[in-house]
Amino acid sequence: MRLLLHICCGPCSIYPVERIAQYGVRVDGFFYNPNIHPEEEYERRHGALLLAAAEKKLNVIFPAYNSKEYFNFIGDDTQKPLRCEKCWELRLRETASHANANGYDAFTSTLLISPYQNHDAIKKIGERLAEEYKLIFHYLDFRPGFRRSQSAARGLGIYRQKYCGCSFSDREIKGKRISNGVAGRI
Repeated sequence: MRLLLHICCGPCSIYPVERIAQYGVRVDGFFYNPNIHPEEEYERRHGALLLAAAEKKLNVIFPAYNSKEYFNFIGDDTQKPLRCEKCWELRLRETASHANANGYDAFTSTLLISPYQNHDAIKKIGERLAEEYKLIFHYLDFRPGFRRSQSAARGLGIYRQKYCGCSFSDREIKGKRISNGVAGRI
């Protein structure tokens, strides 16, 4: 079986790649994240994934970065949870499309490692897209490996971000930090 793994960032890729390898599945990474903003943040995460991929000997596909795709797709839906659901759909749709066009049997996402993401919504989106693209969506709950991935990234000196990637979440996080009396860049 060939599986395409949507990867949101380097740290979140470590445990899922290890876990998928336990099943003897051939896996390639797919770093499609037009939600990441600004471009400098995208470049930091791209570099972090290159380090993680080298460590795990993982082949990763890097489609061109185009943040306009994200902003066009979410439109006026800038509030949670709709913004997040549309973002997941955009990224998983592109992953499924690439998987379908390139002979993969299945796809999944490192989004499923985060204890902060809505797994039910991601699973529902993935299953709907799998049906549409005639693939399998492998729902794997990677959350038990979240701390392990973060610790491994820290040990390898891999950049670990503090927000999901979009400009909206960056502003929300900064707003919370300031309202809690903590100033400065996160």
